[in-house]
Formats: sequence, C-alpha cells, structure tokens
Amino acid sequence: MNALQNLLFCIPKAALLHGKSVGFASQKSRFRNVKSKVSLFFRIIFTKQMLFFCIFCQWQRENQFSKIRLY
Repeated sequence: MNALQNLLFCIPKAALLHGKSVGFASQKSRFRNVKSKVSLFFRIIFTKQMLFFCIFCQWQRENQFSKIRLY
C-alpha cells in the first residue's frame, strides 16, 4: 500500500515542482530585465546631473569674472 501511495503522490508532486520552477524562471527573467533598466536609468540621471553641475560651475565662474571686471 505504501508503494501505491508513493506512486500516486509522485505524479502531482512532479507537476507541482515543475510549475514552481517555471514561476521562478519567469521571476528571474523579469528581475534581470528590471535590473538592466535600473542601471540605464541611473546612468542617465547621473550623466545629466554631472552635465548640470558642469554648466552651473561654468556659469558661476563667468559670474565671478564679470563681478571682478565691474570693479
């Protein structure tokens, strides 16, 4: 009787485990896609932030020189 119970239990168990592994594979794939987009997002933000900082520094230097010329 125990062997019959094991046999009857193994089929649904295998199907269940296959379903779980498919779910984890799709979750891993989504995580990988989001991870690549996040790195691109941060690269854009920090590049634009650095560009803004450089423009601001240049503007500040020009204003300092213009104040010196007025005196």
